Amino acid sequence: MANAISPRALQLSGAAANGMNWVIALSIGLRLLGVGYSILLLARTRDRRFGFLTLLFSFMMLRQLLTAQTASTGLEELPGLVVSALALLTVYYLSEYVTEEDELKAKLRTVNERLQSFRKAIEHAGHAIFITDSDGTIEYANPAVESVTGYKRDEVIGENPRLWQSGKHGDDFYADLWGQITSGSVWEGELTNRRKSGELLWIDATIAPITEDGDVNRYVAIERDITERKEHEMRIEDQNKRLTVLNNTNQVLRDINRELVASSTRDEIEAAVCEQFASSDLFDVAWIGSQGLVDGTVSPNSWAGSDIGSVENHVEEMCKADPTPVGQALEEQSPVFTDVEDDQLEAVEKKRCVVVPLTYHDAEYGVLGVVTSDPHAFDLIEQDVFIELGQTIADAISAVESKQTLISDSVTELEFRLTEVDEPLAKMAAQLDCTVTVADVVDDGNENQIQYVTVTEPEPDVVTEYAADTESIGTVQHVHTYDDRALYRLSVDEPSIVTTLAQYGVSIESFSITGTTGQLVAQVASSNDIRSVVNALRTAYDGLTLIAQREHEREVQTEAAFRKQLTAALTERQREAARTAHFAGFFDWPREHSGEEVASMMDISQTTFTQHLRAAEKKLFEALFDGTVAT
Repeated sequence: MANAISPRALQLSGAAANGMNWVIALSIGLRLLGVGYSILLLARTRDRRFGFLTLLFSFMMLRQLLTAQTASTGLEELPGLVVSALALLTVYYLSEYVTEEDELKAKLRTVNERLQSFRKAIEHAGHAIFITDSDGTIEYANPAVESVTGYKRDEVIGENPRLWQSGKHGDDFYADLWGQITSGSVWEGELTNRRKSGELLWIDATIAPITEDGDVNRYVAIERDITERKEHEMRIEDQNKRLTVLNNTNQVLRDINRELVASSTRDEIEAAVCEQFASSDLFDVAWIGSQGLVDGTVSPNSWAGSDIGSVENHVEEMCKADPTPVGQALEEQSPVFTDVEDDQLEAVEKKRCVVVPLTYHDAEYGVLGVVTSDPHAFDLIEQDVFIELGQTIADAISAVESKQTLISDSVTELEFRLTEVDEPLAKMAAQLDCTVTVADVVDDGNENQIQYVTVTEPEPDVVTEYAADTESIGTVQHVHTYDDRALYRLSVDEPSIVTTLAQYGVSIESFSITGTTGQLVAQVASSNDIRSVVNALRTAYDGLTLIAQREHEREVQTEAAFRKQLTAALTERQREAARTAHFAGFFDWPREHSGEEVASMMDISQTTFTQHLRAAEKKLFEALFDGTVAT
């Protein structure tokens, strides 16, 4: 009986066994699911953590299987069931974490790839790129910094961009730049910097702030070298400026040439020249002055663009230099450029002045001074332009003074005594111990003076031989022999009294030298600058002394009286021959009618016509060259 089991006990034991099987089966199922889930995630992610969980679930499942037969009740396996459920949840949440981690890694990888691309782009960019801290100290620079600034990367790291400042921008410029970028705005503009070699360069710069939590903690700068473009623009600007200056200058020169043609006196010429320069947009003030012979002081004769007091102050201040610009210009026969001080001209602060000598051959007519506020205006005008201008003005002055001497009723007669003068004709008279007298002077058309002189005593061969051995005389021809003298045609290669007087528009009344002494009488229009004539002769010839200066009215012979005098000198046949030949075109080239045809008109032979015509021509030329009218 003791060993017998009651039915109630068997019923309870069966129920316990059924409960145990359900808990164990569920626990084993969860662990098996965990193994499979872990293997799947391991295969998908290759994450070793899932391999560890796979082993863990496998050991748990094996243990569950081994203890399933010995378990007395299902309640003993409830903790294992909970552990299995928690482990399965762990796998699930780990898989979610791994998924998020993979997504984050993918994003980081994408960002890193972009950063690498950006870095490569920056490293290979042709523009210089800098990153600085908030104080401007350079923390990063790409390789292009060397091609732009000339500095290597390691030379600029830790430095400030002011390292390559050129000094072309003022403090206000940089204050505005810093004010803009520190406020969080981007600055864009052009900078003029200096390379390591010292060369200037122009860059197109963009500077942007880098902010963090609203605060600026860094700056990035991109600099593009635009030197080539700027130099091209400056060349074009310089060419345009040069063209404008040349156009303005050419206009002034054209206006001056027009005024020179229209002017009839020296005063008109000087006033017109000054007015044309002063009225131009390129120039401010112009003046013409002459230099004193004794003390070398310069006196303005004409001016425009300012009052005389300011011009005189300017000239006086300018002449304090040694040598003076005026003296240097006249001595070198070349324009001289000088600065004008602040207070030298009214309303003028810092300007440039050019002093141009007014010379025609060896004759000096003073200087032209032109002032401009553009410090580079004269740099764009070639010196030859000013030289030619000075010669043109002097030529015009010489021409009007020569004309005034010829047509003026009021003349000044100057009488000079010559003693041992160093002059070609004077040396001839002294060497040959004879009297040399100037009969006439003509221009050969090549800016050379041909002198017709009479010489007493020596035979023509002696004179021509002397001339051939003398460097100052180019050519000599014996023209005619009178009773007591001979006429020669001389080409003088050196400056002489005759050429000097001709350059100043002075007419020679008489000029004769005997041995080492001589006398010169010349006439100049009273309106001309007589002082400049006398000063020029005294400067050139030490042995020349002015002994008399007389003012008188020139004897005027009317055209009708002169014609009547010539007509009276001709016979009826001579007048008829000359008149018929003139109106028949006999003197034209080519001739309208031959001598035979003109003779036929007069009903005389050609020989007779030629005889009457030559006689009339002889009398007319005697009146012209000898000053007498033969009858």
